[in-house]
Amino acid sequence: MQSVGIYEAKSRFSALIELVEQGEEVRITRHGKEVVRLLPVRRRPVITDEQIARELGQMDALHASIRPAGEAATTAAPDTLRRKGRAAAA
Repeated sequence: MQSVGIYEAKSRFSALIELVEQGEEVRITRHGKEVVRLLPVRRRPVITDEQIARELGQMDALHASIRPAGEAATTAAPDTLRRKGRAAAA
């Protein structure tokens, strides 16, 4: 990351753009305070393939804990479930 003042940024604008194209982040300051941040349009991926695989594995584990494999979903009609719930509450 490079930090430059506005005057210097105006003088070296083309060079700063080249740095950004190479992946560098450039911050432009006014009186020592950051006012502009130049970032490359295409950045490295935020998440790696390993992280994606780990997240998918965790999702699979969650799905398995919700409904065990091979167990069919409940096919009872909503009215049947409603009556069953009311009977249990009474």
